[in-house]
Amino acid sequence: MVIRKEKNEKKKKYDEKLCRLLDEYSQILIVAADNVGSTQMQSIRKGLRGDSIVLMGKNTMMKRSIRLHAEATNNDAIRNLLPLLVGNVGLIFTKGDLKEVREEIGKYKVGAPARVGLVAPIDVVVPPGNTGLDPSQTSFFQVLNIPTKINKGTVEIITPVELIKKGEKVGSSEAALLSKLGIRPFSYGLVVLSAYDSGSVFSPEVLDLTEDDLLQKFATGVAMVASLSLAISYPTIAAAPHMFVNSYKNALSLAVASDYSFPQAEKVKEFLKDPSKFAVAAVAAAAPSSGAAQQDKEEKREEAKEEQEESDEDLVAGLFD
Repeated sequence: MVIRKEKNEKKKKYDEKLCRLLDEYSQILIVAADNVGSTQMQSIRKGLRGDSIVLMGKNTMMKRSIRLHAEATNNDAIRNLLPLLVGNVGLIFTKGDLKEVREEIGKYKVGAPARVGLVAPIDVVVPPGNTGLDPSQTSFFQVLNIPTKINKGTVEIITPVELIKKGEKVGSSEAALLSKLGIRPFSYGLVVLSAYDSGSVFSPEVLDLTEDDLLQKFATGVAMVASLSLAISYPTIAAAPHMFVNSYKNALSLAVASDYSFPQAEKVKEFLKDPSKFAVAAVAAAAPSSGAAQQDKEEKREEAKEEQEESDEDLVAGLFD
């Protein structure tokens, strides 16, 4: 009875804490905490202290508290967190910038050796070079089909070798070899899985988007809307400029092919009747600009000539002082 009472009190305190955090914070990062030690977690808490709070716990307890909060506040949007609470995860409540918080979390990753049975989070490549191991250790390399040679009494790896692929389990031979070489290929820390902001859940990749990326995506969306509108002849704000231009082209084509005319078509008709007039006008317009350019060149030459003469006069005067 005493044990059950203590458990109930712990659950109650946890519910109160989580519900209070849900009331105070509108931004939450859902993070995976696999292979994260207690010392590392303490460092992360210290680094985030100020505007962020890390809360860990059993998934069943977190789900229970979130449901209680949703029922008490009629905030159904908070239920979007429930499907995300799978595996060894925790919640980081923050009032700061989500991207900055994620970057701060990334500073506390620590290197770890390749343990037997561990699923490799990345590809592990053994680089070529001298291993410092004596020739009696060549059996490790032979088992793993790593080409080696003996150089100055030590084993040297000839070419880079992909020892472990991402997603594969680390074998005993691979773990032993990496340990002998002093290679700690993996690094672990809190990994952001999802982000929650005022009821919306999105992937952490969204945090990497810049203003230029958003503008590009918006422009692509506008172009798609305009293309669809033009294809089905349905007027929209995106397609309106193109529709006006196309209508003007159609009206201009009709005016050129018939006696009908309007002010914007008169100049085009004159050009079609006598293109030489416009050629003369273009030459006349270009002439002043070319003349001005030639005049500038002549003025620069005169200035350079005057400067040269002045420097020669100063030199002569200096000789007879």
